Amino acid sequence: MQTVKFDRVLKACTLAAFLSGCAALPGGGPAPLDTYDLTAAFPQAEGPRRSNTQILIAEPSALKSLDSENIVIKTSPAAIEYLKGAQWADRLPRVVQARLVEAFQASGRVGGVGQPGEGLAIDYQVVTTIRSFEVRVDGTPRAEVELFVRLLNDRNGVVRASRSITQSVPVGGAGNDAYVRALDAAFAGAAAEIVAWSLSSI
Repeated sequence: MQTVKFDRVLKACTLAAFLSGCAALPGGGPAPLDTYDLTAAFPQAEGPRRSNTQILIAEPSALKSLDSENIVIKTSPAAIEYLKGAQWADRLPRVVQARLVEAFQASGRVGGVGQPGEGLAIDYQVVTTIRSFEVRVDGTPRAEVELFVRLLNDRNGVVRASRSITQSVPVGGAGNDAYVRALDAAFAGAAAEIVAWSLSSI
């Protein structure tokens, strides 16, 4: 398993236990949140290089509970909370989009990869829905990421292929860092699988 690295932009306090809150700062103001990012996957590049192919990574869609900076903790199949004292560096769909772009670029197998508005002459779009991106605590704590992916031919609007990709990683430890490390590892596995599957489907 690759070593998971993630950026922690702000560190104001340590959680004493799962979902415990941070103390207020002296003077009565709220404590700053721990701010986290995801890391890009660096999949093994296999197969021919398609130097004339350009891919657009659309911003993923998600339900409102996942379309924010909040880090989701699922306490039962039908109940969620947000990890106190922590947040993503941006809305989760934007973070996922940026890291998928980096993962496709790292593969070295296509001529260009970008986001909308960057002026690429697109051949294919990778269209993603975030179905799950959470730490489950109803049992053994684990991070679960499920992304539904469609590969769209941008020339004719036809969906070339689609599939659901799921990764589950046990949480090793307690507190913000441990939960985000598990989510990061689950996402890295899913992103690597998305890249390999997409490129083999073109």
